[in-house]
Amino acid sequence: VAYELTAEEAEGENPRKDRFRQDPQAYGPQGDKDDYKHSGWDRGHMAPAADFKWSEEAMDETYYFTNICPQNTQLNTGDWKELEEQCRRWAVKYGSLYIVCGPVVQENRHGTLGRNKVVIPDKFYKVVLIPIAGQWHGAGFLFDNPPKRKSRISGKPPVKRPLKSYIVDMEELEKMAGIEFFPELDADIKMLSL
Repeated sequence: VAYELTAEEAEGENPRKDRFRQDPQAYGPQGDKDDYKHSGWDRGHMAPAADFKWSEEAMDETYYFTNICPQNTQLNTGDWKELEEQCRRWAVKYGSLYIVCGPVVQENRHGTLGRNKVVIPDKFYKVVLIPIAGQWHGAGFLFDNPPKRKSRISGKPPVKRPLKSYIVDMEELEKMAGIEFFPELDADIKMLSL
């Protein structure tokens, strides 16, 4: 998933509506609600609904299963969510930023879930690029997607780590993802300070 997030978009006000459904424009099989039911995995957004509160239609489209991956609950409600919130704060502070994120499947250590055999990612990455004072600043983040817990303990808060502990080299992420994130960018990218 790749998109620009502006300050105005980050401060949108449309309410969240959890309407997970299949993407009508996608070809081939995709996950559905039944795949996740009682699986122990969260339906984790790649492009978070809160980044699209500026438009009811745009937010609604973040609930397509083409934007959703099986994600460990502690990650989804913990440090992944913290980075999503930090990106919105950066958008407000600097006016805009660019985000590229997605799943990484290496060993496929978690297998698949449901009748649609939705692949459970081993990791997730997010790359952030921000124009600050005429220079590009960026950082790449890599999160492990730990195994699901055998039972959910309600009320237990997610484990928190500093976001800077997830920073990895962007070239390493490009190799892992098989994507050149910003191919048209000629300038050097300075490390984003946290």
